[in-house]
Amino acid sequence: MWKRVFDGQADWKYVLAALAVVSVIAWVGARLARRATAAAMSGVIGGALVSQSPLVRGPLRLVSSAAFLLIFAVLLFPALELTGLEPRTGLHLRELSTWSYEKGLPLLATIVICYALVRITGLLVTRFEHELNRGTSLDALERAKRARTLGSVINKVVTIALTSVTLLMVLTAFGLNIAPVLTGAGILGLAVGFGAQTLVRDIISGFFLILEDQVRVGDAAAINGVAGTVEALNLRTIVLRDGEGTVHVFPNGAIQTLANRSKDFSYYVIDLGISYRENPDRVSAVLREIGAEMQADPAYAPWILEPVEVLGVDAFGDWSMVLKMRIKTVPLKQWEVGREFRKRLRRRFDQEGIQIPFPERVVTVRDDDGDKLDPEALGG
Repeated sequence: MWKRVFDGQADWKYVLAALAVVSVIAWVGARLARRATAAAMSGVIGGALVSQSPLVRGPLRLVSSAAFLLIFAVLLFPALELTGLEPRTGLHLRELSTWSYEKGLPLLATIVICYALVRITGLLVTRFEHELNRGTSLDALERAKRARTLGSVINKVVTIALTSVTLLMVLTAFGLNIAPVLTGAGILGLAVGFGAQTLVRDIISGFFLILEDQVRVGDAAAINGVAGTVEALNLRTIVLRDGEGTVHVFPNGAIQTLANRSKDFSYYVIDLGISYRENPDRVSAVLREIGAEMQADPAYAPWILEPVEVLGVDAFGDWSMVLKMRIKTVPLKQWEVGREFRKRLRRRFDQEGIQIPFPERVVTVRDDDGDKLDPEALGG
């Protein structure tokens, strides 16, 4: 049996040493394959299964055993050939050397470059997150969250793309025909594109929604006519809670209109109805005085960005004219400032004797000749 497989004589000490070296190399390769598979499974299933679960340990054992047997089988005969034996079957040392120089070294360089690019991408993403995370304000925290979301997407996309290309190059280097793989991937991608086009649209829309910083968590916004506070901003959906506590979930691809009411700053607008008997200039002066008082108040001064802006008479109603004004505030503080302003406005109107208009109707009575009659005469 031995003569059918090998020719020549060899020292058994060298044979055992060669077997030991091949076994160690195969064991190291199997461990690396196990770790790579475990990392890939962790990225796919996340925390759905624990590492000690049979559903996880079974595939890892299979990959480890297959990698060990494959590496051992490939290196066994070249190692024995080094001891003086001449195997009649299997992979010869000359073939292994030729493959190593022609394909092995370029393949190793490709794997190293792929790993380096993945690591560089991770470092750039980390630097990007660090730059946006400077400061302790709420705005800095929101920027950091936005950076983490975008960084995670970019990191995963680059890693998957580079790993896929490297895997195809590895298969080609080992002489495997990748044409069926590419064809199957193309068909699968086409099927996924048709079947999950809504999902892809939502993800792409969410990516640009976060990239352009159109809305952030905590903003007061109106989406498709529904107003509320943004509670979560994901790649696929945005979660909005309205004033009644109802949670609305909108797919990012289905957003037709988005109105952000707390982007950089906010305005509290008041359409103030005043009597036709009042002087608009006098009322405007009172409004500006109330705004100046609030800006001098330490409780409200940090929230008011500019003095009260009185735009003037905006409309004429049946029994009042409308005086429009607005207060520029920091985001999400416009309602609190506006309520306090209205309370002080009511108190100040009482002090100044400015009347609050109410519906009234003027009735004119005329005789048959069209002359206006005296109401007191009629009453007498």
